Amino acid sequence: MINYIKGILTVKKPDYIVVESCGIGYQIYVSLTTYSSLPSEGSEVLILIQQFVKDNGIFLYGFLTEGEKKIFNLLNKVSKIGPKLALAILSGFDTEKLKECILSRDAVRLSTIPGIGRKTAERIVLELKDKLGDIEEYQVVDNSVVDDVISALMNLGYKKQECTAVLKEIDYQNKNFEEILKESLKKLTKS
Repeated sequence: MINYIKGILTVKKPDYIVVESCGIGYQIYVSLTTYSSLPSEGSEVLILIQQFVKDNGIFLYGFLTEGEKKIFNLLNKVSKIGPKLALAILSGFDTEKLKECILSRDAVRLSTIPGIGRKTAERIVLELKDKLGDIEEYQVVDNSVVDDVISALMNLGYKKQECTAVLKEIDYQNKNFEEILKESLKKLTKS
């Protein structure tokens, strides 16, 4: 099973991307939310993967956040919702708005998403309202970069607890080591 793919973003289209890793181009289906958060073609990306094997092939679905991937998997467990419809739902609402709709039992708002009728929206609310509580939205980043930043900060005299606490406040997406380190130092010197 593939957990994530790290490589160069070679194709970026609203419904799918291609990430080249080790000379192989992986076609990965993405939501519009993920698409709009991706860097330009030619940039390095880390994409979380959910893999589906069907009679007609292997399909990869990609996400930038763990929260979006978890909600995608929960949506797939709802009867009559497959990966394509789950991705359409995530294209209609970001994860926070979707969680808000489900937790407030707002099936009418959910039914505004193309492909989702009133009955399907009610089924989503009914089956997921008690399963969304522990889903947090956080971004995924190459752990070696975070480890390097923590090591650098500790070499400057900061405690590991301080370093990890400040790193939780930082948006890592599309940032390199130097940018993350500078932002961490700014936050640490303010406190």
